[in-house]
Amino acid sequence: MHRRNLVAIATFAAIGFGSPAWAQSDTIKVAHVYSKTGPLEAYGKQTQVGLMMGLDYATGGTMTVNGKKIEIIEKDDQGKPDLGKSLLAAAYADDKAAIAIGPSSSGVALAMLPVAEEYKKVLIVEPAVADSITGDKWNKYIFRTGRNSSQDAISNAVALDKEGVSVATLAQDYAFGRDGVKAFKDALKKAKIVHEEYLPVNTTDFTAGAQRLIDSLKDKPGRKVIFVIWAGAGNPFKIADLDLKRYNIEIATGGNILPAMASYKQFPGMEGATYYYFGIPKNPVNEAMVSMHYKQFKTPPDFFTAGGFSAAMALVTALKKTGGDTNTNKLITAMEGMSFDTPKGKMTFRKEDHQAMQSMYHFKIKADPAFTWGVPELVHEIKPEEMNIPIKNKR
Repeated sequence: MHRRNLVAIATFAAIGFGSPAWAQSDTIKVAHVYSKTGPLEAYGKQTQVGLMMGLDYATGGTMTVNGKKIEIIEKDDQGKPDLGKSLLAAAYADDKAAIAIGPSSSGVALAMLPVAEEYKKVLIVEPAVADSITGDKWNKYIFRTGRNSSQDAISNAVALDKEGVSVATLAQDYAFGRDGVKAFKDALKKAKIVHEEYLPVNTTDFTAGAQRLIDSLKDKPGRKVIFVIWAGAGNPFKIADLDLKRYNIEIATGGNILPAMASYKQFPGMEGATYYYFGIPKNPVNEAMVSMHYKQFKTPPDFFTAGGFSAAMALVTALKKTGGDTNTNKLITAMEGMSFDTPKGKMTFRKEDHQAMQSMYHFKIKADPAFTWGVPELVHEIKPEEMNIPIKNKR
C-alpha cells in the first residue's frame, strides 16, 4: 500500500501535478494517545477497538472523508502523565496530527490539556472522566465524548439519594477518584456522606480501608451504603469479605468493564448507574457495533469500546461538516453544539464547555447463570435533560 502511494505521488510529480504538500493534504492524521500498556491497559485496548470500528462504520468502510484518508497514529502513554504530555506534543509537532483522541487516564489527560492549547489543535478526550478536564483546567481546544464525573455522580445519586441513607465513599487517591467523590457529594440532596476513604491507585489489600468504612457506618440508623469509585487493577469488592451484612451495610457502584463486573454477581439487587452496557441501548448504531464486535471477537463490546466508537462518530461527523477541512477554528465552529449518533444514542457537545451531553442508565444487578458477570438490568434511562450537569469552566 505504502509503495503504491509512493509510485502514485512520483507519477503525479513527473507530470507536473503533484508535490509533497499535495500528498500531505490528502491525509487526515489523527493521533490516538492511550494506555496501550500500564494500569489502564484493558480500558485503552477497548477504546482503540471501538475507535477503529467506529471509523469503519462512520465512513462506510472507506476510512475516508471527502476523499481524504483518515490515518490513525497510535501512541502508548503507559498511564504516565509526563509521557502522555510529550507524546501529544510529538504527535502535533512531528507527526503533523491535525486532531488527537485520548487518553485513558484522567491524570494523563490533565497533563495533555495545555499541549492542545499550545499547539492550537483539537483534542477529543475519551475516556478520561475527571470533571476538571472540562472544568477549571479546560481550554477551547478540548472536546469530550466520554462522560464526566458529574454525569457519573448525578446518575448514581438517582439510585442512592434518599432520606435516611448514610453513605461512605471508597475511591482511588487521584483525579478520577477525588473528582468523582466531590461530584457525587455535590449531587446528593438527601443522603448524608459520613466518611471518605481514599486509597492508592494500585491497592490490593483493602482490609484497613474497609475497617475504617465499617466503623464510620456500623452505628448509623437507616440504610447504610459504601459507594465505590474505582478503575483499573485491584478488587475493592473484597471489602464484602469483612461481613458487611452483619452491620446491614450495602455496596453500591457505577458500571464497569465486564471482567470487573464479575464481582457484581455476588450482589444481586445492587443498584447504581452506568455509562454503557451492550444490552441496554436500543438504536441502530449500538446494534451495528454489537454485531461487528461479535463477528470479530465472538464476545460483546464493552464499556470503553462504546467510548472509542463514540469518539469516532464525533470525529467523522465534524469532518463531514467541514468538508474534510482540518483547520482548527473550522473544526471548533463545527463541533460546538454539534449532535452526533453513538452506541448510546444521540450525544451533543455543549457549547459552553464542549462536554458531550448523553444518557446514563440506572440499573439493578441480576445474577444470570448465562453470564459470568452481574447483569445490569435497566431501571431507567436517565436522559441528558434529566441531569443538571454543572458548567465548571471559566470561559
